Amino acid sequence: MKKDQPLPIPIRPRRLRRTSGIRRLFSETEVAPSRLIAPLFVVDGLGKPEPIPSLPGHYRFPIPAILREAHRLARRGVGGIAIFPCISQNLRTPDAKEALNPKGLIYRAIHAIKKEFPHLPVFADVALDPYTSHGHDGLLNRTGSDVDNDTTVRLLMKQAVLLAGAGADFVAPSDMMDGRIGLIREALDQAAFPEVGILSYAAKFASSLYAPFRDAVGSSRSAGTSALDKRGYQADPGNRRAILRDALLDEREGADLLMVKPAGPYLDIVRDLRESTRLPLAAYQVSGEYSQIHAAAQKGWVDLRKARDESLLSIRRAGADLIFTYFAQDIERVRL
Repeated sequence: MKKDQPLPIPIRPRRLRRTSGIRRLFSETEVAPSRLIAPLFVVDGLGKPEPIPSLPGHYRFPIPAILREAHRLARRGVGGIAIFPCISQNLRTPDAKEALNPKGLIYRAIHAIKKEFPHLPVFADVALDPYTSHGHDGLLNRTGSDVDNDTTVRLLMKQAVLLAGAGADFVAPSDMMDGRIGLIREALDQAAFPEVGILSYAAKFASSLYAPFRDAVGSSRSAGTSALDKRGYQADPGNRRAILRDALLDEREGADLLMVKPAGPYLDIVRDLRESTRLPLAAYQVSGEYSQIHAAAQKGWVDLRKARDESLLSIRRAGADLIFTYFAQDIERVRL
């Protein structure tokens, strides 16, 4: 064999990777803006948006400003928005009564957004942590030692109906209480909201990566810590079979789509669920995932755009149909 003669390698996978055009032709996974849901934080008042230090590039928006942001996102083709309220500390109580105030911040914000942008899908969180003085996602029992499942679910049913009445396209129970999906579905139907969907946070793990989000909505300040122990209702990070059981229970109770949260550290769960259900599947790239990439980029340790795009592609490749991500505001199309 001559020195410059090609080796007898008949099958060469690199043929399909030779140029950028060829790579684009055979790309199996890409992330379009329409697959992304942008989380937004709303506060009362008419002032300027408030920067969130732990979430670079993100703000708490007063309602007039969140309308402008929603318009910008809609023009970019983002698939939808998820609204989270940051209410005043003096409105946070042990019984979370502000959650059922029909004139409360979240209801006014959703109503304003849907009036202005009726075709922009809005996901509304169903949980009590923005409203409780102790920072938990539900109401505590009489001794204060644990979240009371059934009392919490009764309140969540009412909250979901109010969110639907404000115009939410999907209510999104993120509390991880037992039985809440079926009971919320029943409450919505009885209140004449059969068209409102339920996104279940079916696989929400007790993660350390929620701290910037808790800072954004003020629940960490309510509790006096960003490391509030929620392992009594959120899933054990080491468990795989148990969370699949939870998710499939939610499907049987009437969830329209399922969520895995966080996304990046739990791609195996995303894949497990993709292979176990025909429902649409969402994954939430949480605040800590976003902030880690930004922090490493600020140090010069990673390229921000490349790390961002790779992280989103991995979530999509694992099987997520939708990605809730704080990068949604900046994405045109991801295809490495």
